[in-house]
Amino acid sequence: MTTAELPEFTQCTEVAALSSGGKILFASDDFFAAAEGMLKDTEPIFIPEKFTEYGKWMDGWETRRKRIPGHDWSIIRLAGPTSIKGFLIDTAHFTGNYVPKISIQAATLPPSADSLAPGRKPDVIGRAPSNRDFDKIARLKSNEWNTIVPMTELKPGYYDTRYTYIQNTEHLDKYTHLRLNLYPDGGIARFRVYGDIELDVTPETIGNTIIDVIGMQNGGRCLSYSNAHYGHPKNLNKPSRGQCMADGWETARRLDRPSIIEMTDKDVLNAPGSEYAIFRLGTTSTIVSVEIDTNHFKGNSPEYVTIEGTTRRGDFTTTFDDNDWTVIVDRIKVQPHKLHVIKKELKNTGPFNCVRITMAPDGGMSRVRIFGQVFAEKIQSNGTNETNEPDQKNEQNEKNETNETPEAPAEISETTETAQSGSDQKQENSTSD
Repeated sequence: MTTAELPEFTQCTEVAALSSGGKILFASDDFFAAAEGMLKDTEPIFIPEKFTEYGKWMDGWETRRKRIPGHDWSIIRLAGPTSIKGFLIDTAHFTGNYVPKISIQAATLPPSADSLAPGRKPDVIGRAPSNRDFDKIARLKSNEWNTIVPMTELKPGYYDTRYTYIQNTEHLDKYTHLRLNLYPDGGIARFRVYGDIELDVTPETIGNTIIDVIGMQNGGRCLSYSNAHYGHPKNLNKPSRGQCMADGWETARRLDRPSIIEMTDKDVLNAPGSEYAIFRLGTTSTIVSVEIDTNHFKGNSPEYVTIEGTTRRGDFTTTFDDNDWTVIVDRIKVQPHKLHVIKKELKNTGPFNCVRITMAPDGGMSRVRIFGQVFAEKIQSNGTNETNEPDQKNEQNEKNETNETPEAPAEISETTETAQSGSDQKQENSTSD
């Protein structure tokens, strides 16, 4: 299935992945493969000769053949309160041991609910929870949660049958936890949950707190992009540090680049063109600082990065015009495999609720953090909202055309190295070059 054929909901944030903040709170059995395996970002693999002391190693979650009454199940905490749009259940490589049927239940629970679950140990393979663990998790009453996906048949993990996509159009409340039921046992390679995390903004929670307003855990999401050949830009706002190049945004090499790269008279590369990604912030915010992380991108980072902001009310599905944007970070020159911290170089601070991240001419980066304060509206005594939003500058941000000479990018006054330098950090494999 090509990207164009994928269900539209797969463009939403993936809220169950371990790298997004998803977590397994409980699993009724982890005998052959731990439940955490189905929440990995990577594509499932099969190693024919790999076995553990308990049997065949599998890339996903696999329970033992059930010889007692009941069925297997697990509890998953999502990255945040999510309006769920759809699911993907992938049975890749589970051909004679896949789960025949599943169902999904959901609940909205306070953060304290996680303390009711028994702790998960790193070496759960070959084990099942104790009776005491089952008693602890029973306090969540997960068997009574709302059923959002009824019992649904899966297919074996061959190339043509491995994927089962399930769209959710009826149960659109915000959920924090899921119960995945297996009927009765077996294996799943990947379980992906797509949706929009919605940040609760109240006078009690906003204050002057500075948060990562583009972060997926705070409701930021990718709306559109120009190119995602090697890595999707929705990786940019994950809460975790990038694990490899595939866990970032990487474009194809632009075909309009010059045959021979030269420097302009302004001492920058004469490499026209750019790629962009547009994000909706979790809430309208004033910007305090920006971080651009090119971790792992050692030979394919961009030459410079521009970040612009705008405030859109209502519909976020219509296209944006170039005139909509105000510069936040102006043509900052970035270095390979580094974390760039930008504070005093900010040109405008908003408030904004959308940003456009532009890299030029192409390449990849791992993460972007945009730290800001939630922009509040004053609540008048009559109950109406009075915004304290200052007038945004109406300056038009000129985009570089392919026949223009690039301007010299700004320098960054504060740049920090990644935690591990290129000399002692093993480069992860990637299909890009």
